[in-house]
Amino acid sequence: MELEEFADKAIVFAANVGCQYCDVRTEKISKKGIVIENSEIEYPISKEDEGLGIRILYNGAWGFYSISNPSSLKIVEQAVSDAAKTARYYGEKKKTKVRLVDIPKNIDKIDYPVLEEPHLDELVKIGFDCNKIIQTKKRIFKAVTSLSYTTVSKYFVNSEGSKIFQNQTDTVADLVATAHESGLTQSVNITEGGRGGIEKITKECDIFETANFISEKASELIDAKPVKESNSTVILNPDFVSLLTHEILGHPSEADRVLGKEMAWAGGAWWAGKIGEKIGSDSLNVFDDPTLEGSLGWYHYDDEGVKSSRTNLIEQGVLTRHLQNRETAEIFDDKPSANMRATSYKFMPLIRMACTCIDKGDWEPQEMIKEVKQGFLISNMKIPSIDMNRHNWSISCQFANKIENGEITDLLRDVIVLGNAPEFFKSIDACANDFTVRPITNCGKGDPMQSMIMGNGGPSVRGMATVKSVE
Repeated sequence: MELEEFADKAIVFAANVGCQYCDVRTEKISKKGIVIENSEIEYPISKEDEGLGIRILYNGAWGFYSISNPSSLKIVEQAVSDAAKTARYYGEKKKTKVRLVDIPKNIDKIDYPVLEEPHLDELVKIGFDCNKIIQTKKRIFKAVTSLSYTTVSKYFVNSEGSKIFQNQTDTVADLVATAHESGLTQSVNITEGGRGGIEKITKECDIFETANFISEKASELIDAKPVKESNSTVILNPDFVSLLTHEILGHPSEADRVLGKEMAWAGGAWWAGKIGEKIGSDSLNVFDDPTLEGSLGWYHYDDEGVKSSRTNLIEQGVLTRHLQNRETAEIFDDKPSANMRATSYKFMPLIRMACTCIDKGDWEPQEMIKEVKQGFLISNMKIPSIDMNRHNWSISCQFANKIENGEITDLLRDVIVLGNAPEFFKSIDACANDFTVRPITNCGKGDPMQSMIMGNGGPSVRGMATVKSVE
């Protein structure tokens, strides 16, 4: 029996045991790739998995059970029964019962476009070529190239009549160049790719140019200077902005964090209770959009069967909405935003960003730079450190430059940018027209931890922050 048939039967079994609601997600997952270090294969990437996850609402509480490679209806029926027993037990003790907002029934099938089918032998060749390019620059002592593609066939069915098929392919390349000389080590890395085939790294970007860039920059950083601490004007490039958006705007927008339900293991939200308040400058507009084609956060339906659409989170500095699932939307008297997602069928879905971005402005990046007498151009994401409410933050960049009298000057290394959310977002006075979406491949949330892929992005952004070097 096919997975989809098991899923349909699970819905029937759930109705028979008196569940209020049931949905089932099936997935067939295949991932293939290669990791190459200094022109040698470090290890191959190979994963095959399939199964189904059963989510049940009984007596106002959730139950969940997942099965890998189900072999009989008896196993599926037992899983439904066990999930219902768990929900019934917790429902007896639960003071506040789960309620779901109504959504339309959706019946659909989506095959996400793949212009050029990825193949392992082609990825291996690209990986070796990129690795060699990285090694050609002086001072490079380690070059790592990791390329993979993942195909996922998903089926969602629920007790309200929705039946949704989604078939997708994601192609991703991670490149790292590490330089070393005289006791100093510097690394530069870039991730490229998205939802689609090999074209995501060969046509929509030039992966070989990327390899050359990170190699040159890592080598140059050996000669770069550290910077003394100062509170200054900063211009953050789109790659850095994507991580800032992810950490300080995207995560606090998740309604379960706003409610404090993630506080124990993933933190809360600095703007809880501030809907309708001014939390940033007029230049700050933020949205989440699963319909941005080609990004790793592109999908037509989330894991509750909600049809995707753009959600405006901040408009001209005013906090307008959060990311909602069917349960939290009932609490907030809102509608679900199609952000309920799970890493795989093995997990309960959580509220997750899809593609959260700061919206573009109408400035040319060079115009923003020309107006700065003394400041810094901050480039490319590195490592974030954030407090539990996403209020105080520090994010290191891969490299930076001084801006002096409107000109980009000295290259700087080991730079970290610090700020607190309300002060920084109120200081933004310009957003450029160079809007870019970047791939995020390892966002963690939940207990047990779920690692999720998504997009984040924005344009170059100008504001005020503290800049210093940490060696």
